[in-house]
Amino acid sequence: MKKFKIKSGDTVKVIAGDHKGSEGKVLRILKDKDRVVVEGVNMVSKHTKPNAANPQGGIVKQEAPLHISNVALVENGETVRVGYKVEGDTKTRISKKTKKAI
Repeated sequence: MKKFKIKSGDTVKVIAGDHKGSEGKVLRILKDKDRVVVEGVNMVSKHTKPNAANPQGGIVKQEAPLHISNVALVENGETVRVGYKVEGDTKTRISKKTKKAI
């Protein structure tokens, strides 16, 4: 199983691609495809058929996945790289810039 340094709920900034500079919260991580879904970033229009939830059908805007290499974790308004620190039995994520726990 793959391990990523970005988790669901983290705030990230897009560092490459059409949406460079956008920030948002990670909604989902697709581990098998190395992709993340970020809230409000990379919006696409999807045509939907009428169903019970949406009886009218039509065009729905939703987030599309981005490659995980195109996003960076944001801490205190700045992008940071992530490292790990093991103390006893606990392993915590730390910012390589500030050396503080995330």
